[in-house]
Amino acid sequence: MTGDPDENQLWQTAQALNRAAAAVSPGVVSLPPLLFFTDPDRTPRPWEVAARLPRGAGVVYRGFGRPGMADEARELRRVTTSRGARLLIGQDADLAEAIEADGLHLPERDLGRASALRARHPEWVLTAALHGDASVGLSALDALILSPVFRAGGSSADRAPLGTAEVTRRVARLPLPVYGLGGITAETAPALADTGLCGLAAIDGVVKAFGAG
Repeated sequence: MTGDPDENQLWQTAQALNRAAAAVSPGVVSLPPLLFFTDPDRTPRPWEVAARLPRGAGVVYRGFGRPGMADEARELRRVTTSRGARLLIGQDADLAEAIEADGLHLPERDLGRASALRARHPEWVLTAALHGDASVGLSALDALILSPVFRAGGSSADRAPLGTAEVTRRVARLPLPVYGLGGITAETAPALADTGLCGLAAIDGVVKAFGAG
């Protein structure tokens, strides 16, 4: 890690959330405090960012079926292994198996796959996106990714942000550890200190804090 204040603030806030959540649910301590979500358009060379992540962080690689995603995933596997970071693959269980990833991240529409995936790969870290109040398959997951917390870009740009009060309410009702995603930056992260989140997830916020240059 460098001495960049954005980098330190984002990571320190994520760690503080993780510690607070682990005091209530000890299993949280095994989860990465910070997840870097990749995006083909916004993070065209995600391995360069991953190479600067602090040890103990995680990467969720989302190739969205584009050509070359297998090669990108392999490069991310190499970098994350060297960096001491966890690597989850978005949706594609076959790719996760092929590169020996640490787990899988499911879109909300695929929550029904969680139980079968858990039975097939009990060692995997399984996470899933959550926007509504879904409940099917949650017992097979390790954590949920709730979004958008703040005003976000990309595919969440047209969704109204939840805000800290609603995030706190939902986290209290959900039976699993929950990450916040959407508009998470070094500047916005401290506002989430008392929400009960187990950690932070971000795209642009991580790139800003850890990207080269």
